[in-house]
Amino acid sequence: MKKWQCSVCKYIHTGDEPPEKCPVCGVSGDKFVPFEEEAGTDTPKVEPDADANKTEPPPKEPPAPNHSETLSASGLGKSDRAVVYLKKAGDLMVKHHAHPMSVHLPNGLIPVVAILIILAWFSGSDLMLKAGFINLVFVLIALPLVGLTGVLEWKKKYNQAQTTVFKIKICAAAVTAVCCIMSIIWYLVNPEVLGSSGAWLFVMINLLMLVAAGVAGHIGGKLVFKE
Repeated sequence: MKKWQCSVCKYIHTGDEPPEKCPVCGVSGDKFVPFEEEAGTDTPKVEPDADANKTEPPPKEPPAPNHSETLSASGLGKSDRAVVYLKKAGDLMVKHHAHPMSVHLPNGLIPVVAILIILAWFSGSDLMLKAGFINLVFVLIALPLVGLTGVLEWKKKYNQAQTTVFKIKICAAAVTAVCCIMSIIWYLVNPEVLGSSGAWLFVMINLLMLVAAGVAGHIGGKLVFKE
């Protein structure tokens, strides 16, 4: 049977026709292209050339580099060089999977935050609340890098696809960041928040952050593993 590859997320579909839409990233079937596997061991052997044993003349030395051209190329303005360096940095981040790696820190800490805050709410422990707040601070520190690498990956790897899958992932990431910032500001303004009448709302905000991070992580894993 034929194989078709999604041009956005590289998912491979087996069938006579491409699917109506990609089950991974959600793009329409017209984004699928025929997928051809690399040739195996059927490559014909190449017979050695009869003249292979003849002595070849030594290769000519390449001409000396033109330093004037090098100097003119390096004479770019500071802003132009900054753009080139930023582009290279972005390409390296996508190539070496900076987003999937950086997202592990907040995804690991956010469940801990939710558990600590719930335990502090029921037990009245200030120590658990403070521990949850400290973990929230580390989540906030990691979020800019996670957001930057996520946007770079969306632009460079997935061609800024505007499908429902990517919209949900972006919205979930935004909700996670907003909930984190709200929780930190609320605690700084009122460290006794769990003893106030708004304690239930504070807990719900952190649970919403946990759910949003879970949704974004689930979609991210689906994109990575093509399942």
